[in-house]
Amino acid sequence: MNENAINNLREALQYSPDNIPLRHHLAETLQQANRLDEAEIEYVKLLKMTHDNKYKTGLARVFYLKGEYSKCNVLLEDMIASGAGEFETIILHARALMKENLIARAVDQYQKALNIKPDFQDEELDRELRRSKNSGEMPDGTDSSDAILQMPLINFDDVGGMTNIKKEIDLKIIKPMLYPDIYKAYGKKTGGGILLYGPPGCGKTHIAKATAGQVKASFINVRLDNILDMWIGKSEKNLHYLFEIARQNKPCVLFIDEIDALGASRSDMKQSAGRHLINQFLQELDGLGNNNDGILVLGATNAPWHLDPAFRRPGRFDRIIFVPPPDEIAREAIIGIKLKNKPVNNIDSKHLAKKLDHYSGADIEAIIDIAIEEKLENSFLDGMPKPITTRDLLNAAKNHRASTQEWFSTARNYALYSNESGLYNDILTYLQINVQK
Repeated sequence: MNENAINNLREALQYSPDNIPLRHHLAETLQQANRLDEAEIEYVKLLKMTHDNKYKTGLARVFYLKGEYSKCNVLLEDMIASGAGEFETIILHARALMKENLIARAVDQYQKALNIKPDFQDEELDRELRRSKNSGEMPDGTDSSDAILQMPLINFDDVGGMTNIKKEIDLKIIKPMLYPDIYKAYGKKTGGGILLYGPPGCGKTHIAKATAGQVKASFINVRLDNILDMWIGKSEKNLHYLFEIARQNKPCVLFIDEIDALGASRSDMKQSAGRHLINQFLQELDGLGNNNDGILVLGATNAPWHLDPAFRRPGRFDRIIFVPPPDEIAREAIIGIKLKNKPVNNIDSKHLAKKLDHYSGADIEAIIDIAIEEKLENSFLDGMPKPITTRDLLNAAKNHRASTQEWFSTARNYALYSNESGLYNDILTYLQINVQK
């Protein structure tokens, strides 16, 4: 709709400001015109005038289109919890949860929607949440273990810096795996569960692979699409299958990234499907009816506070390791690795590493990409590659802030106000916050 039509609606509302249908028409028109900030204002006005759920849904849709998925989900969760969620509301909730990478909860909502309309199909939701083509093959008899199993070629020598992390992993993980007989003499099992947590892009996957390489163990990198499946019961079967592969290839490190998507708090699960998957996960960790001795389950998460407390009981993920942003030595190593085989000129990696405090490995890669794009533009003028300099990288860093800061702003609140057991003390130590007891 053109500008004149919007202006006409605004003019009409000046004479009839309490006309709810007219204001709703304006809000919808602004949304269709992608004038989302203005649409948000009109929906907020509507909700002050009436608490009709269709206006809540409209505001949630605006938040979704703006990429403010958390706000969208808060509105929709409140509606659905009160029993007011209709099909379109539930579908929007599934999409917004998926955008926040809350996959298990998104699957939960999509299943709920399909119970209302079994024939409904959505290309993006089906592609991201059903996973039937990939994950459905495994429990049905196809032996895909060769594709899943890896033998890492790296060990701790390939991990720059992170000295304290490596010491802790050596004591809690590697020594028991290397000397199982000594541990058995004391009635202690090898293996178990370790939770790695910290900001994204800080090398949790890399340290997990290096751990497996250090003890010469098999390595299984579990992706969410290896497990999650829309069909009832399939996700549980897929999870059991992966644990079975690990049990058949001991010693084995089973690495599960984004574990909070599988082990989210059961209090957040409104449907039974998500709860069933969590219960299956707990059974696999406990090794009920199976022998998990020699299996190390490494879970990685950016949000440990979303993990169901049952996962942190003894024998499960009872050992928790904070993986902070890379230290100065690690940053220098990352810079060297990322610049390898690229045209460079006298890069002062040590100076750069000092300047990039709090930057993750992913941040450093982004900075190098920014510098490369600048050089490419200059190189097109005469067709000659221009070398990257230290100054280029420092200038690029001005255009890319450390992404870990946003994570720490959230983590700090949990460490200060939801830390009765001292679980997040390492965060306070890293932030140099001294809390008096």
